[in-house]
Amino acid sequence: METTVIGHRNPDMDSICSALAYAELKRLSGQTGVRAARAGGINERIDFVLKKFGVEAPVLIKDMSPRVADVMETEVVAVRAGSSVYDALQIIERNQMRGLPVVDEMNRCLGLLSAFKITHHLYPSREQAESARHVTASLEAIMATFGGSLVAGVLSSEPAEQLLMVGAMAEDSFATRLERYEHLQVVLFVGDRPQILSMAIKARVNAIVCTGGYPIDEAICEEAREAKVTMILSPHDTATSVLLARGAAQVERVLESEYQSFEAETFLEDARGLAAQSAGFIFPVLDSGGGLVGILSKSDFLKEIPRQLILVDHNELDQAVRGAEKIKILEVIDHHKLGGISSDTPILFLNNPLGSTCTIVSLCYEQMGIAISPSMAGLMMAGIIADTLNLTSPTNTPVDVAVLGRLGKIALVDPDQLAREIFSVGSPLLTMTTEQAIRVDSKPYADLGQRFSVAQIEELNFDYFEGRRADLLEALELERARDGLLFACLLVTDISGQNSYLLVRGAERFLRTISYPLISPQVWMLAGVVSRKKQLLPYLLQCLARMSSHDE
Repeated sequence: METTVIGHRNPDMDSICSALAYAELKRLSGQTGVRAARAGGINERIDFVLKKFGVEAPVLIKDMSPRVADVMETEVVAVRAGSSVYDALQIIERNQMRGLPVVDEMNRCLGLLSAFKITHHLYPSREQAESARHVTASLEAIMATFGGSLVAGVLSSEPAEQLLMVGAMAEDSFATRLERYEHLQVVLFVGDRPQILSMAIKARVNAIVCTGGYPIDEAICEEAREAKVTMILSPHDTATSVLLARGAAQVERVLESEYQSFEAETFLEDARGLAAQSAGFIFPVLDSGGGLVGILSKSDFLKEIPRQLILVDHNELDQAVRGAEKIKILEVIDHHKLGGISSDTPILFLNNPLGSTCTIVSLCYEQMGIAISPSMAGLMMAGIIADTLNLTSPTNTPVDVAVLGRLGKIALVDPDQLAREIFSVGSPLLTMTTEQAIRVDSKPYADLGQRFSVAQIEELNFDYFEGRRADLLEALELERARDGLLFACLLVTDISGQNSYLLVRGAERFLRTISYPLISPQVWMLAGVVSRKKQLLPYLLQCLARMSSHDE
């Protein structure tokens, strides 16, 4: 079972660092198959912190939805196109299967061989009974089906169309019938009938199968050699030998070339819909070159998905990686308001109103008595510093202060110096595109029947704001219209002055509820507001409530 520790979409410093630190805690506690992941890109500040403490960025996962690869069988039993129907039937019976995929020498899937198709080949309808006499196979393959032995002549390994004929009639009748097939490659099945044997050799049939295991007179064998007629001895009676010989046909002659296939990365939900509409019994899973990498049956859709999630720094599915609702959620480690998440079974839900998820993760290390490495201590320091604006945000608590001090001693890093380094890297307004700036730390919300988004970026000052204001407002309006939101807003925070600008594009009836000073169209000054979680979001919800009350 694979466990993925992952933060919210558009991850910030706390989301990335807490995922890495908590995944490491799980591994150190003895849990296997744990990895840290991220649901979006990282900015320059996060990249700086990762490089400073020598930690690789978590793997990027944009969608956790179950794939075909999660449930398919990878140990595939297949049959080569040149194999005989007889050999394929033995594989099907031995493995108790309904059919097999047929592959070429490069393991590329050519089609499916079903027990139904084999049955139809061996037992055609009365109207098609005459076709049962024709078998495209080599003499070598025919002999192998009934375990025969070569008595005279050459045993060809090249497939050819053979006409199976039984010499169970009077000599005159046999001669007449043989004349009808003189232009075909006849394989005659006959018991202990010397005269029939001689007539067949003189007619130069392709091969003679002497059935019943009776010894063949040497003179007959010599006659066959001179006429270049292959003679084979079968240990079985004529009826059994013919029945088995019909299984010598190559499977490529009876395969179903039209079939439903999938790729390993096909979403399981999409595959389920297509499989439900198909009469197929198995579905090959192919790579981009048509190579067979797995097999999927309808019963595989009932399997448990071998992946589970631990969510950090969020607890709302609207903010989680795509597909999170389709995967088992094992734990939630967060410090935000409750978002209505539910589960089928009890889970560990640790929600603590501290300034940073990294603070909570650090306390988990202490609770479990597991030592924190200097690199993990450095990462968690960065998460706390970024989320509490170096302990100046209203979300900051005495616990955050104490934990940051302890982590600094482990990492041998001064918290204030680390804060200066982090906030001096990459001004979002200077280094990011407009689209990046409004989405790098954007979170969707749904409340009071309305959907909206709130993004935040931190600057050392407002020096670069005015030059980007118009573009930011235009981008917010595009996002609002595209996603069908009541409003989309961006909080631009001056971490030095502890003030913020709030840019909002949305419905006029909502904008009228904002009571902060308006400094320019769609831009408000929020003095002393620096926290989205503890200050801005509660205020926006109050505005929503006022709007709803007025609408009523």
